[in-house]
Amino acid sequence: MFDKILIANRGEVALRVIRAAKEMGVKTVAVYSQADKDTVAVKMADEAVCIGPAQSSKSYLNMQALIGAAQITGAQAIHPGYGFLAENSDFARACIDNDIVFIGPHPDVMDALGNKANAKATAKVANVPTVPGSDGVVESVEEAKKIAKEFGYPVLVKASAGGGGKGMREVYSEDEMESAFNTAKSEALSGFGNDDVYIEKLILRPRHVEIQILADEHGNMVHLCERDCSIQRRHQKLIEEAPSPALTEELRQEMGATALRMVKAAGYTNAGTIEFLLDEDNSYYFMEMNARVQVEHGVSESITGVDIIKEQIRIAAGEELTCKDRAPFSPFGHAIEFRINAEDPYNDFRPSPGTITHLHLPDGPGVRVDTHIYEGYKIPPYYDSMLAKLVVWGYDRDEAIARARRALDEIEIEGVPTTIPFHKMVVENPNFQKGVIYTDFIEKEDLL
Repeated sequence: MFDKILIANRGEVALRVIRAAKEMGVKTVAVYSQADKDTVAVKMADEAVCIGPAQSSKSYLNMQALIGAAQITGAQAIHPGYGFLAENSDFARACIDNDIVFIGPHPDVMDALGNKANAKATAKVANVPTVPGSDGVVESVEEAKKIAKEFGYPVLVKASAGGGGKGMREVYSEDEMESAFNTAKSEALSGFGNDDVYIEKLILRPRHVEIQILADEHGNMVHLCERDCSIQRRHQKLIEEAPSPALTEELRQEMGATALRMVKAAGYTNAGTIEFLLDEDNSYYFMEMNARVQVEHGVSESITGVDIIKEQIRIAAGEELTCKDRAPFSPFGHAIEFRINAEDPYNDFRPSPGTITHLHLPDGPGVRVDTHIYEGYKIPPYYDSMLAKLVVWGYDRDEAIARARRALDEIEIEGVPTTIPFHKMVVENPNFQKGVIYTDFIEKEDLL
């Protein structure tokens, strides 16, 4: 096991890793930009190193500064969290080249899976169902039109690199293709430095269901059931729950086994997520793989009792999975996560940096809050707008929703607009309460 690790991230995920490491007896190094010098992660870590100015490009995306911070503090490994450099294979290689362990998959595997077109090819080899579409990168509008005509509209133009809804455009007719294709390529280049795109059939009214996996260097691999992440805004998740209201135990184990075939075919190790679209007939299609821990990992932890961050650290240290003998997993109870963002839901979710003037967090049975904020905290305008993750657990979905209602009534964040009012609307929605949710739920239910 490592003596010391560095966390190449900020906010609640930096705190999450620090807490897991402390429980394992591993010392931690926090890094921070000048805008984050007064954060809780800086105070909780054993050591802290300033890595640059507020701008991400000069701090949390500065590979040289991060490697240097690890070297001067004697950190043997780096945990990237999620976002920033978490899925950057060049950073993973830079760690390896400097005799630092990257707590994540091997960079070659990351390259193979980070490119969605390549990942789709791997899925086909592993006999994992895929959405009909192009075999790889589509180079021109004319080629895109030809493929769309073959599979039939509507289709999606999607960036091969990246995620979060960037570089993704729905196309419902040939007349829309040129504009959508060029816009997707432009967004992909701007967001990910790579303008490759591919085409796939648009599945109407799907659920977004993903399988959490863990795999070690000794050939052990498990799936920790599924998460339903269908409540989204412009392909960005807002609410996640586990298990999915749509899956039977038989379908759960089938999808889990399918995900593990993908893991084995890719030679993947550490934590990762296989993402699927589930249609109204319960047919499922591979969408992409996230080669990192997910924001929503807490709901999987709540229904399985597995600490995913600790397992990540153990895997990177060459140890075996401690949970391997408990597989196959079935969910115990039901968990729901609400992303509390500093955004105005009544103004197209516009980010709202500012100062938190009052804070009261919910507590009690079955309530978990992962957050880095405090009363008086100044929300910087440079980073993601997430303030906290509220995770509730119940013996069944009805109890989880009742607990969510109670916790959302308890939480108080003043000084900036937040997504709390939006979440309250969702939990009171009759279709949400019945589990009838899809990726276009917000638009179809006209929640705002």
